[in-house]
Amino acid sequence: MRRRDFITVVGGAATWPLAAIAQQGERMRRIGVLMAYSQDDAEAQNYVSAFRDALNEFGWVEGRNFSMIEHWAGPELAPIEQAAKDLVKQEPDVILSSSTPTTAALLRQNPYRANCFRHRL
Repeated sequence: MRRRDFITVVGGAATWPLAAIAQQGERMRRIGVLMAYSQDDAEAQNYVSAFRDALNEFGWVEGRNFSMIEHWAGPELAPIEQAAKDLVKQEPDVILSSSTPTTAALLRQNPYRANCFRHRL
């Protein structure tokens, strides 16, 4: 092997990690959704679809730069509380809440954050 060929191969190998890092881009965001509807509710499904469509209009593509964590609790308070607890444990970056009961249940999962949000409003 000639010296020039050797330097080319070694130099190229040294840049592979840099190219891989450059291609990774931003991290995958996680969006939590807590709905006070049953999963077969067509109108509620339309709300979530509209939310996805709006995200797509801003360049957010599910599976590419975000993933959705959906919890469909129904209208009863006990399942809403449990779904809120489960969703918060999954640590999404942001949560979409469908109603006052779901928002209240989410805020009860972390009283410190609930107080911070109240003061910001």
